[in-house]
Amino acid sequence: MLRLAPPGFLRFSQSNSFDVIYGGGESNVAVSLANYGVPVDFVTRLPKNDIGECALMEMRKRGVGTDKIVFGGDRLGIYFLETGAVSRGSKVVYDRAHSAMAEIEKGMVDWKFVFEGVEWFHWTGITPAISQGAADACLEAVKAASDLGVTISTDLNYRAKLWKYCDDAKREEIMSELTSYCDIVLGNEEDAEKHFGIKPEGLDITTQGEHVKAEAFLSVCEQMMKRFPRAKKVITTLRGSLSASHNTWAGVLYDGKTMYKSPEYQITHIVDRVGGGDSFMGGLIYGLLNYPEHDQNALDFAVAASCLKHTIKGDENLATVFEVEKLMGGDASGRVAR
Repeated sequence: MLRLAPPGFLRFSQSNSFDVIYGGGESNVAVSLANYGVPVDFVTRLPKNDIGECALMEMRKRGVGTDKIVFGGDRLGIYFLETGAVSRGSKVVYDRAHSAMAEIEKGMVDWKFVFEGVEWFHWTGITPAISQGAADACLEAVKAASDLGVTISTDLNYRAKLWKYCDDAKREEIMSELTSYCDIVLGNEEDAEKHFGIKPEGLDITTQGEHVKAEAFLSVCEQMMKRFPRAKKVITTLRGSLSASHNTWAGVLYDGKTMYKSPEYQITHIVDRVGGGDSFMGGLIYGLLNYPEHDQNALDFAVAASCLKHTIKGDENLATVFEVEKLMGGDASGRVAR
């Protein structure tokens, strides 16, 4: 979709122009994987106009396959971003009604063609939040992927401003059915609570600040695996927010027996935190594919990749494998590479 943002840290009311960036939950993951050298295709529905073509060119420029994209509808979804700083948080305004993706329906995508020779399929909770049609198409996709033995992952990504077409009970029903097909489940404490009513024991997420104790999330992972028995791994991102400009960042991974915890990073001067979770997911998929017997390494790669994303303007993570592994190795100096 299209992101329109006032330059720098201007408020909406101060801006006479907007910076144009293309991105989105699943497309950001695709770009990360392509950047790491993983062959990847993006599946969506785009309008057949100049703006849809610009979004398509962004994917092609980043090395993402676009042959499985379908066309239709009149407009690309938009979101407006006001970037926060220090004690002022960022603000998002969505304009996605009647977009090409909001009006997608079952049967518009040939999933047998999409999944031919495919090893992994990823979707996010943003897609079913857009419309009932998008939720139906997403369910159609995970069922087809499951029938073909494709590994399925999700980032639960709760977005209160998008879930408008149904009540909370229906939302839980939709997300529960979709998540039941997943082998890998990523989310944070808010995603688990809002979608499924699952809470970390002994932690009030409304008062969460600098110190985020990974151990408190073991109960969330255990409850998630009990709720979704197909899941082989449940991963939780741990963000401590000291301010809009300074966050702590870590993660945990639970495989049903062992809980792995990553190092914690201090991100003291955030450039752009949008896409942070997507960059984590892209790093996680890469890590699980390349360190299949080493979940700790996969988790550490995901957290380091996402840490670097916070230094990059835009939705997409443009960090390289070398840069991620350098940070994983403890080099956070940021020195000039000559």
